[in-house]
Amino acid sequence: MAIRAGLIREVVIMAFDTVRTNKMRSALTILGVVIGITSIVGMTAMIRGFDQSLRDMIGAIGPNTIFVQRFGVTSFAGGAEMRDLLKRPNLTVSDSRAIEEMSETIQLVDIELGAGGPPTTRRVFYGAQKTRPLVVFGTSENFAEGTRIPILAGRFFNGTELQYRKNVAVIGNAPYELLFGTAGIDPIGKMIRIGSERFEVVGVFDKRPAAGGFNLGQDDFVTIPYTAYQRIFGLNAVRVARNATFLPVQIALLPRDGVKVEDAIADVERVMRIRHGLRLDEPNDFDIVTQDAFLKLWDQISQGTFFALIVISSIALMVGGIGVMAIMSISVTERTREIGVRKALGARRAEILFQFLMEAAFLTSLGGLIGILLGSGIGWGVHLISGFPISLPWWSFAIGLSFSASVGIFFGMWPAVKASRLDPIEALRYE
Repeated sequence: MAIRAGLIREVVIMAFDTVRTNKMRSALTILGVVIGITSIVGMTAMIRGFDQSLRDMIGAIGPNTIFVQRFGVTSFAGGAEMRDLLKRPNLTVSDSRAIEEMSETIQLVDIELGAGGPPTTRRVFYGAQKTRPLVVFGTSENFAEGTRIPILAGRFFNGTELQYRKNVAVIGNAPYELLFGTAGIDPIGKMIRIGSERFEVVGVFDKRPAAGGFNLGQDDFVTIPYTAYQRIFGLNAVRVARNATFLPVQIALLPRDGVKVEDAIADVERVMRIRHGLRLDEPNDFDIVTQDAFLKLWDQISQGTFFALIVISSIALMVGGIGVMAIMSISVTERTREIGVRKALGARRAEILFQFLMEAAFLTSLGGLIGILLGSGIGWGVHLISGFPISLPWWSFAIGLSFSASVGIFFGMWPAVKASRLDPIEALRYE
């Protein structure tokens, strides 16, 4: 055991001396490995950071929230044809009322006009200030509870205001900051203008999480009672939808306490199929979407992205490995007499093989270490400059070092075998 430990220490020292005395050649040898590991670590850090932030954003809607849509991303992900989706009947306010009355598993139903098709957008004005065009939602009094968006100030409108079609509004964080936040004005009770209609601000939503920390317009919205939306924006919404003769609708639902999401979905599906008069052999002409559906769709996308990253990085590692093979072959040729002397002094074939494999693994591991440092630095640099979230799990470092060492062993095998098979007499004659 002591002899083996001594041999490993001696080989490591010899490998280090080889790197130190041939700096340029060693740098060129590990360049491909450095590039490959840098891309693996750097891109993994950013992909995982984006992945986590997107999951946080999706998770904000709540694990039990159920959305009923005419069609959505899940239909497109399933390969449905657009012409078939456009044949589906439009969802209506009556559908939401039917679910509320006929379903025994649902405790909260929210109707969202302007969320299930072409959105209604309007500028919001307060005095001389104005916003860019924002999405206007017409919702029920259950919107805040159903979407779990926290209220920063004020309150959400109530059932009485909904019933009497009051011109009240709860604004997103983006219009709040632009119209009131920068000036330090309390928005509650202030009158704003949405299009040509005046609304009283009764509440302000807090900021919503965004994938990658980017401003994706997640806070660029205003909510008003859907009854007021129907009264004020109905005709305009139809014009936006061009040939459509409906208001775009989405229904959000929350199951009762103790009811499984799967049971609630089955119950809602039953009600909607009855409403739409579907036979047993006919597929649903609506989509039911949950947080899990969004996460499964994202998993498919992220897995494809990560696979593409591995393929691209593997090409760089393969190029680096070929460089290692070439340089190690040259090294074997240059050190033929040294190999002959070692064999003449009693070095066994396995020891020569081990020496050259260790040199190759040492070189590529050094490249892997440099790649890890560069990849981590790039990730942190992007984070500090742009605020893009990153994640640097320990296993990405372990994978980087394992890959780099494996490249050295794999591509260094042929030169090492060549060195171990040299005839000592012929090697000593080599000039």
